[in-house]
Amino acid sequence: MKLNYIVLTIIMSSTWIFGQYPQIKDIDKHMDDAFSEMEGELTLHFFNAVTGNPIHNAIVKMDDIGEYKTNDEGKILFPIPEDAFSVIPVSFRADKYIKTDFDLELQAGTLFLNRFSISPEIDLKHIRFVLDWSKKPRDLDAHLVKKGDYHISYRNKRKYADGIAEVDRDDMNGYGPETITVREISPNAVYEYYVHDYTHRSSPKTKDFSKYSKAVVKVYGKGKLLHKVQIPQDRIGNTWQVLEIRNRKISLINKMSKE
Repeated sequence: MKLNYIVLTIIMSSTWIFGQYPQIKDIDKHMDDAFSEMEGELTLHFFNAVTGNPIHNAIVKMDDIGEYKTNDEGKILFPIPEDAFSVIPVSFRADKYIKTDFDLELQAGTLFLNRFSISPEIDLKHIRFVLDWSKKPRDLDAHLVKKGDYHISYRNKRKYADGIAEVDRDDMNGYGPETITVREISPNAVYEYYVHDYTHRSSPKTKDFSKYSKAVVKVYGKGKLLHKVQIPQDRIGNTWQVLEIRNRKISLINKMSKE
């Protein structure tokens, strides 16, 4: 009887802890991924870029490796390729999501980032920016500036101007996604999209953002994935200048700066 009471207490305590500290669940997931690597498998996680929820029953095709279906956690497992430094073409397909094709980089048998937030279908005129990163820094903020007009971020999440520009999802606990959507791009306007390390907002000379975040920005438009940009590695700065849109043309900047 006493043993049953102890077990029940442990279970109830664990439930409370997970509820109060959701980051512990993330630790548990990372342990699962680490154990999978020890067993010769790698893990990919797929999430809805607007809600952050896992995408289940999606079809993921990987060249020369196989075809997989995501489980209820939005996860697939696949064998570690023999070539420890390779680029694997990946195709993601799911009902009501944008068809997304991208290259998966394998570095020394591990992945640069193993979580991918995929955009639900959007109007062909819309542009959507999706930011994913690792557990550190905990709080990154995406910013979209239309020069001379508006600045969209966690401070100002919606602006009724050229259609609607808005923050679909703001994440303050690591990983993302953090997502901004613009309904229409003005033909003669200039836009800047950048990511600020709010965690290190008082440390402009930090290298932690570049070194540990593994941040990736995906740009969706015209019904497809237009760009996938990885943060520069081991650079100084708490701001990542990702891209500029001028005369409706996207130009990648991809450099760090100090702010």
